[in-house]
Amino acid sequence: MKLLKILLFISLFFTYGNAKTNFNGIWQGIIQKEGTKLNDATILFTEFTVLDNSLTGRTRDEIPKNDFYIIHRIKGHLVDSNTIKFKQYVAESKKQNTRITWIQIECTLKYDSLTGYLSGTYSQIGGRKTGGKIILYRSNAEFSSNEMIMLHQSWRDIFIDDLNKKRKAPEIREKERRNFVFEPIYFDYDKDELKSEYFNYLSEMARIVLDHTDLRIKMTGHTDADGSDNYNKDLSQRRAKVIQDYFIKQGVPIHKIVIDFKGENEPVDNNKTENGKQRNRRVDFAFI
Repeated sequence: MKLLKILLFISLFFTYGNAKTNFNGIWQGIIQKEGTKLNDATILFTEFTVLDNSLTGRTRDEIPKNDFYIIHRIKGHLVDSNTIKFKQYVAESKKQNTRITWIQIECTLKYDSLTGYLSGTYSQIGGRKTGGKIILYRSNAEFSSNEMIMLHQSWRDIFIDDLNKKRKAPEIREKERRNFVFEPIYFDYDKDELKSEYFNYLSEMARIVLDHTDLRIKMTGHTDADGSDNYNKDLSQRRAKVIQDYFIKQGVPIHKIVIDFKGENEPVDNNKTENGKQRNRRVDFAFI
């Protein structure tokens, strides 16, 4: 029986510890030539189809702020469960002028499940050797085979800003938002001081809000039933305000913070017991 448990553990380790990345679909990002700045990076879309360990598909390079592009067929393979290697081998279509010279490249990219980025290095195939790095993330766009750009190119500047601020890929940030578990923050009797035990929790919440341009945080202050209604409304507002001040110190703009306060009017427990009163002395949260 003991041997069976050990074998089961080993099986589970290799099943889940070495799960293959799903590379299929569209990825979007940038390609940065060695020796240039991130702001000079051009646009790259990839379309991958993986069957067993073989990879086929297309890439689409675009020059920012105009409609020049080139589409290459690609072929490659899986190096391991999280790494692919491929090269461009034939150009399907393109639009350019005399100042643009397209090159064919080969690259090795690795997926980071913590950040959600597929990144690595590339080098030129033949000719004068040039190289650089590629950073991609999963895309919901449809691959364009003609002159029509795939997405409004303003996303490139947003992506570069994300990289500079060390934000994770959109799919990871969205997953963190969906999976974030809200918990009330509790206060001592007749107090509005924020306890240090909540700092890490609030900092993580602030990070998620900062990672989404369209996300705000709403906080609602509450009290127990001791004291007058007017006093408790003021106390519940002060409790929400002290957390607002903490978020601002974490870099959250004030326009992304919404305060509400209910005083004693929305208890979650009985105000006739000490434990019940403690649960009512709180601030609740929600993303909006």
